[in-house]
Amino acid sequence: MTPVTVFAGKKIALFGLGGSGLATARALKAGGSDVLAWDDGAEGVSRAAAEDIATGDLREADWSGFAALVLSPGVPLTHPEPHWSVRLAREAGVEIIGDIELFCRERRAVAPAAPFVAITGTNGKSTTTALIAHVLAQAGRDVQMGGNIGTAILSLEPPAEGRVHVIEMSSFQIDLTPGLDPTVGVLMNITPDHLDRHGTMEQYAAIKERLVCGAGLAVIGVDDGPSRAIADRRDGETVRVHVPSGEVLSTDALTVRDGVVRNPDGTALADVNGIGSLRGAHNWQNAAVALAVARALRLSGEEIQAGLTSFPGLPHRMEEVGRRGNVLFVNDSKATNADSTEKALTAFRDIHWILGGKAKEGGIFPLVPYFERVAHAYLIGAASDAFAATLEGVVPYTRCETLDVAVPKAAENAAASGAPEPVVLLSPACASYDQFRNFEIRGDRFRELVRALL
Repeated sequence: MTPVTVFAGKKIALFGLGGSGLATARALKAGGSDVLAWDDGAEGVSRAAAEDIATGDLREADWSGFAALVLSPGVPLTHPEPHWSVRLAREAGVEIIGDIELFCRERRAVAPAAPFVAITGTNGKSTTTALIAHVLAQAGRDVQMGGNIGTAILSLEPPAEGRVHVIEMSSFQIDLTPGLDPTVGVLMNITPDHLDRHGTMEQYAAIKERLVCGAGLAVIGVDDGPSRAIADRRDGETVRVHVPSGEVLSTDALTVRDGVVRNPDGTALADVNGIGSLRGAHNWQNAAVALAVARALRLSGEEIQAGLTSFPGLPHRMEEVGRRGNVLFVNDSKATNADSTEKALTAFRDIHWILGGKAKEGGIFPLVPYFERVAHAYLIGAASDAFAATLEGVVPYTRCETLDVAVPKAAENAAASGAPEPVVLLSPACASYDQFRNFEIRGDRFRELVRALL
C-alpha cells in the first residue's frame, strides 16, 4: 500500500467504493486523513463499513469541511451529466481528484525522483503497460504495475528511489489527475471512444494530451492524425513511434517495418519477428514504445531484446493457448468490436475464425477487406444472423451457436485443411453479454475447451 500522507489531518469526501475506491480509502486512512466514504450501491458501503472506514451519505454532509472529493473514475465527471457528488463539490468549491492524483502528490512529497511511467491510448495500452513492466522486471528493476490494468495504484508499494511505477491510465483517470507529471508519458493512439463520457472527439483527445503535456519525456505513436498533432504541439523531449502501413509519415521517428524497430537513421534496435506474443503491426508499435521507455530508463539493447523475447502476453489478447499438431489456438476474447478483431485478422492467415455474441454498431462489415485470410468462420451467439449475411458468398461459415460446439468443429477443420499453420482464432468482434458475463469468462471457456482437446 501507498499511505497518502499529503492530506494528513484533513477531511476527505470519497465517492465510489469499488476496488480502487476501497484501496483509496485505506491509503488515505493509513496516511492520517479523516475519510467519509459513500457509494450509490449498498454493497460498496457495506464493504467499507466492514473495514472500519467511515461511511455516510454525502448528500447530507457539510461540504465546507472537506479538503477534496476523491472520485472513482467510473463516476461521470462531465458527461452525460455530472454526478450529484460532483455538483455538490463544485458548489462548495471543493477540488475533485482521483487516486492517481493522490499518488502524484505523494510521490512529489516523498520521492520526487522515483521513476513513474504513465501509459494511455485508445488501443494497446494494457499490452504496452504489461510489456514495459516485463522488460524492466526481466532486467532486474524493482517494478510496480497497476492503474487501469487491474491493480489500484494506491495498493502498490510507495514511490521510492529506484522503484519504477508503470501505470496504465484511462481517459477517465487522466481527467481526475490535474497534477499528472510522469517521468515518461506514453500516448499510443487516439480513435473515437467514450464520447458518451467526454462529449466530443476534440475533448477526448485533449484529455489524452494532458498525460504527455506534463511528462519529462513523451513517447507518442504518430500513426493517427490526433496523436500526430499532439506530437507536433509538444515543446519538450519527444520520441515519435511510427509503424507505416504505406507511405512514411514521420522521418524522425522510431520506425518498425517487417518486425524490426529502427532508429530514424535506419540502424536496427530490436527484432520482434518470431515472438508469438508480439504478432502483428499493432504489437510492433507496442514493442517500439516499450523499447523507447526502456532506453529512457537506461536499459541496454541486450536487456531490451531479452525482455521483448520473453514477454508472455496478456490473457485474452491474441493469447497463444497451445498447439495440436500444426494447428495454433489463439484466444482473442478481448476483441469486442471490429476494430480490435482487425488486429488479429492482419496477424494470421489460414484462419478458422470463431466470432459472434452481442453485436456492436457496424457489425463485421469493416472487416471485409481481411476475409481473404479466413478459411472458415464459426458463428456463435446473437449476432449469427447478421454476421452470416455479411459472410454469405465470401467466406464459408458454420452456425455453431455456442463455443462448446465451435471449438472442436474449428479444430477438426483446421487439422484437415492442409495449411502449414492453420489458426483457430476466437476473436468475436462482439460483446459477450448474450452468453457470458464478460469477455474474460468467454476467453476462459475457450481456453478450457482447447486444453481439453490438447
